[in-house]
Amino acid sequence: MAFSKEVTLKGDQHTYGINPQIKRYSLKDVGFQTTKPGNFYYERSLDPTSPYSKGDLLKITISKDMTEFKMAVTTANGLQAINIFNNPKKEDSVTQYNFIMDNLVSREILARLDND
Repeated sequence: MAFSKEVTLKGDQHTYGINPQIKRYSLKDVGFQTTKPGNFYYERSLDPTSPYSKGDLLKITISKDMTEFKMAVTTANGLQAINIFNNPKKEDSVTQYNFIMDNLVSREILARLDND
């Protein structure tokens, strides 16, 4: 998956982009780690009962110049992208996903581009 200016996950009604006000310390505050090439990597479980259990994962990587990013929801092993929005059994994962995304938007890391 390549970096892009905006991302819409399959099944999600929102399109996200990097907020122009993004700050490095904000990334660290919410749990982004720095990779060897200098990019910022975020991985969280979408299990609402425990952030440590092996459930579906939200993965976000922001480029080191903080202008592009990539995002995916994957299976617990992280190998296959999935659509959590079309499965009624994944309703709790969708709620957790929306909570995390709302936090990233309020921290001025990501921005909703669909004016919703």
